[in-house]
Amino acid sequence: MANILDIKKGIAARIRLRRREAKLSQTALAERSGVSLGSIKRFEGSGAISLASLVRIAAVVGYEADFEKLFTRRNYQSIDEIIAESKNAK
Repeated sequence: MANILDIKKGIAARIRLRRREAKLSQTALAERSGVSLGSIKRFEGSGAISLASLVRIAAVVGYEADFEKLFTRRNYQSIDEIIAESKNAK
């Protein structure tokens, strides 16, 4: 299991990659998201950022829908429910 620092750095790396794919500078991302340039630099370097700022950045780089999926894992009562759901997903 990954530790918290690894998770934060992984998220920052994926956002940085998406920002670069979109050909956005850190300054442009700051302007579009309303997040300070200093916060973006700190985030990309260490993974440290507030949730509100992370959501704003994610919206600019196209990851906003991922936040709606967070913590939505269903609590299954039986293996049959898992099997039925996986069949319906196909």
